[in-house]
Amino acid sequence: MSNIVYIALSLDGYIADKQGDISWLESVANPEGGDLGFGEFMAGIDALVMGRNTFEKVVSFGIEWPYNKPVMLLSNSLKQLPEGFTGDVHIVNGELKQLVKSLNQQGYRNLYIDGGLTIQQFLAHELIDELILTRFPILLGGGAPLFGDLLQSQSFKHKQTKVLLNELVQSHYVRA
Repeated sequence: MSNIVYIALSLDGYIADKQGDISWLESVANPEGGDLGFGEFMAGIDALVMGRNTFEKVVSFGIEWPYNKPVMLLSNSLKQLPEGFTGDVHIVNGELKQLVKSLNQQGYRNLYIDGGLTIQQFLAHELIDELILTRFPILLGGGAPLFGDLLQSQSFKHKQTKVLLNELVQSHYVRA
C-alpha cells in the first residue's frame, strides 16, 4: 500500500503561479508529445485522491475527463458533482487516516495523491509514502507552494533521478 505524489513544480517549489495559472507547464518543448512516464505511473495506481481545487482546475480545461481510474474527491463543502459530469468521481471527506484505511479495505491500495492542499494535508498526517517530483527550469517567484509547514521533519530516501527532455529533472523519493 502506498500513497504517492506525482507532480510538477517550479525550481522555487510552486505548483501554480500567483494567479493560479499552470500554463508554465508548457514552457518546455515536448515535440513528440511523450507523457514523461505518467502512463507507466498510472498503470500502478488503483485510485486518485484529489482536492476540490485541483478537480475544479481539471474540469475547467473543458476536455474529456483524463483519468481512467476512480477519483476520490476530497471536499467538505462540495455536495454534488457538476451537472453533466460523467467521470468516475466520488465525493469523500472525513479524517484522512480513516479515509485511507477505508479505501485500502475497498481494494484501493496504491493511491495517487493530487492537489497542493491535499498533498500538504497528507504530509501533515505523515501519510505520503513516495514523492515523484518533476522540476521545471522556471522561477515563479510566488504562487501555490507544494509544501507547507509540518509539525516535524520527515525523511525520505532518494530512489532515482532522471532528466527528461534535456530540461526537466524528475526525482523519486520513498519514505525512510
